[in-house]
Amino acid sequence: MKYKSVFDIIGPVMVGPSSSHTAGAARIGRAARNLFGREPAWAEIHLYGSFAKTYKGHGTDVAIVGGLLDYDTDDQRIGKSIQTAEKKGMKVSFHEDEAATEHPNTARIKIGDGEGDLELVGISIGGGKAEITELNGFELHLSGNHPAILVMHNDRHGAIASVTQILAKHEINIGRMEVSRKDIGKEALMVIEVDQNVEDNVMRELENASHILQLSKIVD
Repeated sequence: MKYKSVFDIIGPVMVGPSSSHTAGAARIGRAARNLFGREPAWAEIHLYGSFAKTYKGHGTDVAIVGGLLDYDTDDQRIGKSIQTAEKKGMKVSFHEDEAATEHPNTARIKIGDGEGDLELVGISIGGGKAEITELNGFELHLSGNHPAILVMHNDRHGAIASVTQILAKHEINIGRMEVSRKDIGKEALMVIEVDQNVEDNVMRELENASHILQLSKIVD
């Protein structure tokens, strides 16, 4: 097995006690926060497999809520994140789900407020790393290890080209890209991992591209 970094072996800088159950969980929560674009008013968190069995003892609950509060994996405030969320008026509920999943450390997070909502599925794959495998019903593979933009668009000819041309114009290199759709001609989702954070002016230009419905980004 090849490692890109020493941190792939010893894990990230983080609060304890577990890289998989704490740091990975925090990254899932923070990904949800980033994709939602703001702090949610409520969160329903469904835990599966090992997450469901040990989430209180391993700090999975406080880690996910810490992520929703935009805390990084090494933020000492994670330990009191649930109390902080309560003080902010965020309503949080946890559900131990017995449904079978492909990965033992799986969480389904539903968040929202008066303006909208979001649902994603994330897995903690070890060493503090996490992947997002589903977003609002779309299957995807988002590592969270690189900056990324997610583009909801109409499944029309030219939609992908309109996005990639703007990125090329601003000399933003695409490291990985995938497109998924629920049905031909309906809504589709582009997931584009890039080599550098996408600035707000580029995001505004992308918003005006052909057939684009909604944009969000994950920064490094």
